[in-house]
Amino acid sequence: MTETFARRFTGVAGIAAAAAFIIEVPLYFVYSGPPPDANVLGRLLIGIVALACLIVFVTAWRELVRQVSPAHEWAGSVAFAAGLVYATVTLVSSGLEAGAVIAADHPVDPTIAVSGTYILYGSISRLLLALFLTAVGFVVSRTGLLPRWTGRSAYVLAGLNLVFVPSLFFGNTPAHFYAANGWGTTALMGAFLSYWLLALGISAYRSGTRPAPAGTPVTR
Repeated sequence: MTETFARRFTGVAGIAAAAAFIIEVPLYFVYSGPPPDANVLGRLLIGIVALACLIVFVTAWRELVRQVSPAHEWAGSVAFAAGLVYATVTLVSSGLEAGAVIAADHPVDPTIAVSGTYILYGSISRLLLALFLTAVGFVVSRTGLLPRWTGRSAYVLAGLNLVFVPSLFFGNTPAHFYAANGWGTTALMGAFLSYWLLALGISAYRSGTRPAPAGTPVTR
């Protein structure tokens, strides 16, 4: 895999994952009460596709880091591992929600009814994403792989995710901002990740379509 191809492939995977996440998140706010099964299963299916694309993205990111700066491959591997575990945890949560909805003979709100997902979507995911984003920010800041704003924004978003790690102490009401499964802890942080990933994907793809600026510490 050449560096140019790695940049473009990373960008496409990031854009695809972000697009699916962006479509998924608003579907959680369509109904004020228990949503119909079609809504829940539809948004979960979109989320599963997004997570599959995310797995491709983190794999391509590790390869891109190896191409650009072998000395920082370890940080690329940290981002890969954290992203992969995050995707796995979220896929498990999605499976639990889908199972509850399929098994129920009446509409249920899985964000409340499926207690096993509270900290999987919340505190655990927030910590894993903070690790992933910190690793990405570190790589960008040390290698110049992408524009500086991508690294700085990764650090900022990592800090925001860390703020929500203690949310497991604040109940299980989705309508509350800072709860284990609150809209701030889950939906808002998910939306931030989606748009950041979209911007990063576009930046990565564009970096593979033009020469690197003079003085940029990368190899081709």
